[in-house]
Amino acid sequence: QVQLVESGGGLVQPGGSLRLSCAASGIRFSLYEMGWYRQAPGKQRELVAIITNNGTTTYANSVKGRFTISRDNAKNLVYLQMNSLKPEDTAVYYCNARRVVVNTWEYWGQGTQVTVSS
Repeated sequence: QVQLVESGGGLVQPGGSLRLSCAASGIRFSLYEMGWYRQAPGKQRELVAIITNNGTTTYANSVKGRFTISRDNAKNLVYLQMNSLKPEDTAVYYCNARRVVVNTWEYWGQGTQVTVSS
C-alpha cells in the first residue's frame, strides 16, 4: 500500500519560513520523481517544485529563489523549504510521486494547509 504523508504546514506571517516534509512508503522511493503541488481556494492545482530521482530540480517561476526542494533517499523523505513566504503562497500543499516507465505510476498525499497571514 502506497502512502505519502505530508507534515509541516501551518500559519505563518508574511516573510516567514516553513519546511514541509513528505514521508513515502510502499514505493521504491529512489526510482520516483517527487514533487510538491499546491491548490488555493477557487484555483486549479499547480506545480510548485519537482526533484527527479537523480536530483535535478524544477521550480515554478512564482517560487524561484524562495523555495527549495530536496530529498533523502535513505529515509524516503522529500522536503520543501519555503522562505520569504507571501500571502499568495496560501494553499493546500500536496506531495506527489511519479514514475513513467512505459506505464505511469502516480500517487498523491492528502495535503497540508499552509496559511500566510498577519
